[in-house]
Amino acid sequence: MTSQTPSDAEKPKAKRTGKPLPPKLIIWLGKLIWTPMWQVMMSNLAPRSKSGEYIRPSSQFRNFISTEEGNLYLPEAGRYRLYVGMSCPWAHRTLVVRALKGLEDAIALSIVSPLDSGWALDQPEAEIRTLADLYQLGEPGYSGRSTVPVLWDTQTQTIVNNESAEVIVMLNSEFNAIATHPTLDLYPEALKPKIDEWNEKIYHSVNNGVYRCGFAQTQEAYDVACKQLFNTLDEIDAILEKNRYLCGDYPTLADVRLFTTLFRFDVAYYGLFKCNRRRIQDYKNLGAYLSDLYQLPGVASTCDQESVKRDYYGNLFPLNPGGIIPSGPDLTNISEPHGREMLGKAGRAIRP
Repeated sequence: MTSQTPSDAEKPKAKRTGKPLPPKLIIWLGKLIWTPMWQVMMSNLAPRSKSGEYIRPSSQFRNFISTEEGNLYLPEAGRYRLYVGMSCPWAHRTLVVRALKGLEDAIALSIVSPLDSGWALDQPEAEIRTLADLYQLGEPGYSGRSTVPVLWDTQTQTIVNNESAEVIVMLNSEFNAIATHPTLDLYPEALKPKIDEWNEKIYHSVNNGVYRCGFAQTQEAYDVACKQLFNTLDEIDAILEKNRYLCGDYPTLADVRLFTTLFRFDVAYYGLFKCNRRRIQDYKNLGAYLSDLYQLPGVASTCDQESVKRDYYGNLFPLNPGGIIPSGPDLTNISEPHGREMLGKAGRAIRP
């Protein structure tokens, strides 16, 4: 006779030897383990004050390119290279000014992308595979942070400058002899005090303000940063009711510095950094202002929304442990007519 095997329904079921953990206990254990781990990861990701406020480290390389006698770094076509990450708002500033001034042929470009251990070149070079390699080549034994942007001198094999605020000043003024648009001045002498005033306010409350929200390690630090951020955005929105740009009829470096944060705001900062009181598109004037700047000649080509989403949501593990990247938002309206040309002289957006 053929032996018969019991069906699945007839098979004896294994007895459970214990009860599942209560949900409250699981949550308690999760908090017990995760909270100190999160604090350690955040302290490595974002230096903090005793009150839990994010403190941005200073840039270390602060040399200048100029035609002054005796200066090591002279403005020469083909001599310098910019290293940037497409998701980084600080590096994005340099790309915008490079495009507006028409310096694409004069200053080469290398793109880096974030890894767990830093930045890696999308197209590795002979001695350089990572941004850390570049810093070591420029200064052997360097032990600081390797950040973008980097303005690199191919002649001396050194880092000229890695402070974006200074790099954009150089790109605006020191390369006019080889720029396609030498008459465009984003930092005119008559407006420097006003531009500097805006730069200081925008840096603290907006550019760095979104990071102070996202990297805050206490509720109090977050609340302070969030309040300052949206107070400043409200103030700017009111100014833009009458002014096409921050300092009048033409864009300046102050607008460039604000633009790169606004471009990332609804994409990353609103959700990931908890800057969610209001989207830029919800403001009466800021949304159209963002479109206006985006549509300036060459600027759109410097913007990469997908890199912003991928790098922020995919690489800031303490803020997004699951690594899920959102599908939105839809920014197609950034290319649509904005109507702000009516606020400028004769509808012009670029200084003659």
